Amino acid sequence: MKEEKKKIQNNFIVAAGLLALFILYTVAIMFVDVQPIGPQGSSVGFAEVNQYFHTLFGVNMLLYSITDWLSIAVLFIMFGFAMVGLVQLIKRKSLFRVDSSILVLGGAGYIGSHTVYELIAAGENVVVVDNLETGFRKAVHPDAQFYLGDIRDKAFIDSVFEKEDIDGVIHFAASSQVGESMKDPLKYYSNNLCGTEVLLESMVVHGIDKIVFSSTAATYGEPESIPILETDPTVPTNCYGETKLSMEKMFHWTSIAHNLRYVSLRYFNACGAHPNGKIGEAHNPETHLIPLILQVPNHQREYISIFGTDYDTKDGTCVRDYIHVNDLAQAHILAMNYLRNGGKSDIFNLGNGVGFTVKEVVETAREVTGHPIPAKEEARRAGDPSTLIASSGRAKGILGWKPQYADLRVIIETAWKWHQAHPHGYKAD
Repeated sequence: MKEEKKKIQNNFIVAAGLLALFILYTVAIMFVDVQPIGPQGSSVGFAEVNQYFHTLFGVNMLLYSITDWLSIAVLFIMFGFAMVGLVQLIKRKSLFRVDSSILVLGGAGYIGSHTVYELIAAGENVVVVDNLETGFRKAVHPDAQFYLGDIRDKAFIDSVFEKEDIDGVIHFAASSQVGESMKDPLKYYSNNLCGTEVLLESMVVHGIDKIVFSSTAATYGEPESIPILETDPTVPTNCYGETKLSMEKMFHWTSIAHNLRYVSLRYFNACGAHPNGKIGEAHNPETHLIPLILQVPNHQREYISIFGTDYDTKDGTCVRDYIHVNDLAQAHILAMNYLRNGGKSDIFNLGNGVGFTVKEVVETAREVTGHPIPAKEEARRAGDPSTLIASSGRAKGILGWKPQYADLRVIIETAWKWHQAHPHGYKAD
């Protein structure tokens, strides 16, 4: 809390002041006897120095009965202990960053909760804001400070910034279903755009100048080339992608007017689960390929549908980027550290650079689960591009992003571990 930080800072200032007085007193004792001072060049002894400090500060600094050298020894010991304590405080980062926190909006959701876990593992203090519309309270790390509320509520978000000492914001709080966005576009404009507008207003008022935005490669629409580069045209083909692109533009213009610095991360398919098995993917309804496939060995569906087998790919099925959720979490943390170190506003793609076909994903799931996982081939779905792969060269070069879970088998193993233990997500926990 801000109040606690101020108290600790004030205590440190008092302690530093006392330490300075002790040092000054020690120096006076050591040198004043050998320096001729006074109108007749007479020397001033220990008693006179003590009397001087008594007159100046109203207290006897040391008892007259203690010898000069014993006083010096005691003071040096005190100084040594003080310096050891100071070094320990700095090493623990508890002096200069007491309760300075990263605010994770949507931190009870899929990618947000994994990012919170990784932030806390890295020693960060984390504040989570979520309205739990699609997130789960059980997904929030127990060491995170949680606030239930909506970012469209100006009074609520202001209160969070007033209570907490926020160093930067990571923004996951947005509606993210393509199909739903086409049926209910106004919901997406309300939650995604209006919510971000309220957030930015509050950030400007409270002097918070760093934000990492979880965007989407859906901002590109139908790609003109593969892999997709950050410089490629952005022509979204659905309302979800359109609102995310509009949010990016809000960050851009706010950065110009108010010196905000932002990083926007664009990616396609988050997948997998935390290796510890405590958190994972839980959507209702579920629309992502890997959890849908794993519903078959979990006896929640009879087969998996493959939409289209006549695409111009190596096996006729669509090719997509699949990125482990922990790798995405690390990318968001690296982006925040990039801004902390003075990095300028930028946009980065995240992807594995290769992609996997639908049939490859199904076959790998069969190997991991030991289940035959029947597949039913169906007609193409309207608007499904054959291949979507994003280049992550700039993220690797500038942010230092190094995916640790690029192997498809490892991705599915972590997902299967979660879904086996939590077949109904967080609801049955």
